[in-house]
Amino acid sequence: MPTLRESKLKVRLSAEERRRHIVEAAVDLFSRKGFRGTRTREIAEAAGISEAMIFKHFATKRDLYSAIIEVKSATEELLASAASAAHRKDDVGVLRAVGLKMIEQTEADPSLMRLLLFSALEGHELSDIFFESRVKKLHEFLSDYIHRRIEDKRFQRMNALIAARGFIGMVVHYLLIHELFGVKRPPRSSPEEVVELFASIFLRGIER
Repeated sequence: MPTLRESKLKVRLSAEERRRHIVEAAVDLFSRKGFRGTRTREIAEAAGISEAMIFKHFATKRDLYSAIIEVKSATEELLASAASAAHRKDDVGVLRAVGLKMIEQTEADPSLMRLLLFSALEGHELSDIFFESRVKKLHEFLSDYIHRRIEDKRFQRMNALIAARGFIGMVVHYLLIHELFGVKRPPRSSPEEVVELFASIFLRGIER
């Protein structure tokens, strides 16, 4: 017979799983139909629960949107990996960590990219939440690193934030044409090779 603690743990894990199912159902519908075309009832049906159950787990829609970003975005993991390379002043390592994680995450699950495009086009608040909680952090991290390397006289004098957005833009464009427009990837081009090429082109342009 399970102990009280084990019973509570089972209930808690069950609740966490239910939250996860709601998030997955919401992401799938939002990424296919947009926010304006998706109703709470449809999310509930896709998750196999009642509509009231959604609001039991997510008191507001903003709570649901925040949970989607938390589940689908690996920004913190990306930054932790890049921070290690930044500590060593490994320029290629920093860019590799940023670019490779972005590509691997999106290729494994492109739903977040589609979701963010819908949110931006529809002027949805998820776009603002994602930018403030994730994108801004990445821009600030990379621009701060570039600025430090400028002070080290490793890079040319430049606007570090624009430079950071430039490298991230290379990776995002690569993902957009393949994941959104369905353009076939060049043969024998692994994510590692793509990021190495982008890093090489970028660094050659900004090194002193």
